[in-house]
Amino acid sequence: MKRNASANWQGTGKDGKGTVTTQSTVLNSTPYSYKSRFEDGNGTNPEELIAAAHAGCFTMKLSFLISGAGFTPENLDTKATVTLENGAVTGSHLELKATVPGLDQAKFAELAEEARTNCPISKLLNTEITLDATLA
Repeated sequence: MKRNASANWQGTGKDGKGTVTTQSTVLNSTPYSYKSRFEDGNGTNPEELIAAAHAGCFTMKLSFLISGAGFTPENLDTKATVTLENGAVTGSHLELKATVPGLDQAKFAELAEEARTNCPISKLLNTEITLDATLA
């Protein structure tokens, strides 16, 4: 399986503007700019897209692991925060709140850690990945 996305940029780094489009067109000429990346401008930015990919990938991987262990996740809610420092992504922090009837804390922690380590986006990222996981 292969997926693709494209970007277009016009102008200088600080004053220019760009768009990103994904193969599925969920993002279709979605704007991004210096302001949307480094200030509070309208549009998306690469780090936000990485955070979305990491949160989605981790959460789906965990769902498969929980189901494989014989439980049904009622709700998995993950927030990923990607940190950009000195021109490099230096970390991705995952915050998970989960409701899984019948799953004990020890097994939950084991499965969450396995998902953190083994989801494809975690494997892709060459950075520190931390996790706070709460089972309700």
